[in-house]
Amino acid sequence: MRTPILAIFFGLAALIAAPLSSFAGPAKPAVLVELYTSQGCSSCPPADEMIAELATRDDVLPLALHVDYWDYIGWADSFADPQYTARQKAYARMAHSASVYTPQIVVGGIDHVVGFKPMKLADLIADYRGRLTPIAIEAETDGTMLRLRCAPRADMAVPGTINVDLVRFTESATVDILHGENAGRTITYANVVTAWDRIGTWDGSGELDISAKVPEDGPLALVIQAQGPGRVLAAFRLR
Repeated sequence: MRTPILAIFFGLAALIAAPLSSFAGPAKPAVLVELYTSQGCSSCPPADEMIAELATRDDVLPLALHVDYWDYIGWADSFADPQYTARQKAYARMAHSASVYTPQIVVGGIDHVVGFKPMKLADLIADYRGRLTPIAIEAETDGTMLRLRCAPRADMAVPGTINVDLVRFTESATVDILHGENAGRTITYANVVTAWDRIGTWDGSGELDISAKVPEDGPLALVIQAQGPGRVLAAFRLR
């Protein structure tokens, strides 16, 4: 039996949604906030805590991507993945920057916040929350299959090549850090990304219609983003 899970028309007043499994309440489009962090970074814990606070909101999709370039200083981050380091470096190239930092936050795929700057982040989230996106989206599940349909809105331009990604993450994980800059600390991390997989690309013309297998359980998000990585056109939590 095929069950609709999302019919999203960004920029319109209505959002109709039903769950992939046991999602409580309607799903809503969210502002994507990516934190690039490391267990071996002494400046990161305040930003890690901020992600945990943002995770309680339904208008923000905060995701923690742990990088591996601090592993050499005495503590290998148990969540680190070279893929996330590469993604952060790609953002730096798009911003014409020669350096990457931790903590660093990217909002909506465009704006960067280096260090712990909660007021600047709050202003950016408020700004992105009111922006329109140039695509309409429908998605539905049939068992463990996700079907996604996208179409451009007639009155807005769609940028170049668009990536469609499924993101798996762990809502909460506590780590006892024994060595490195945070030696002796016990830190609880929120929304730790465990997999970021591409399920399709789209040139923005006509309609996109793709199907992908999804895991049966665990938190899951969908990110639709201009290639680069660039502007995030849509982000929301499926469950």
